[in-house]
Amino acid sequence: MIAFDLMCSTGHRFEGWFASSNDFDIQQSGGLICCPVCDDIVVRKALSVPNVGRKGNQAVPVSAVIPSDAQAPTPLAHGEVMNAPTLPPQMVAMMQKLAMAQTEMLKKSQWVGREFAETARAIYYGEEDDRLIHGETSADEAEALAEEGIAVAPLPFPVIPPIAKN
Repeated sequence: MIAFDLMCSTGHRFEGWFASSNDFDIQQSGGLICCPVCDDIVVRKALSVPNVGRKGNQAVPVSAVIPSDAQAPTPLAHGEVMNAPTLPPQMVAMMQKLAMAQTEMLKKSQWVGREFAETARAIYYGEEDDRLIHGETSADEAEALAEEGIAVAPLPFPVIPPIAKN
């Protein structure tokens, strides 16, 4: 399917969807396309600008989005979600402290990735040096570790693996 911006002879703009450009030509020459506002059958393709998205690694400068004379919207606070219920300031402060504590703990911890369960067992049974680790494991495997007496806990906030960071 292809979408065209269309315009009737009186200037009404509207959109039409067609199987192909040739399909539009056939319908137009047969008088099958009419303006939804005034029923005018003299319809032509209107000038349109395609919406070509930027590559994922290209940032859009703020000046391209917000004109210099416009009042910029209030930026979202760190962690704030648009259209989300407003949290009490005490809860926001508590979550920020928790996030900071997790960040500090991760600085002292070693990422072991998907080898988390095996490494945790090796540390617990004295096969490896005692140290803080973090990584990935399934809920079933975490439960099995806990049943063996190995202390495990999910992190309150998601962690980006070191290999995935830019």
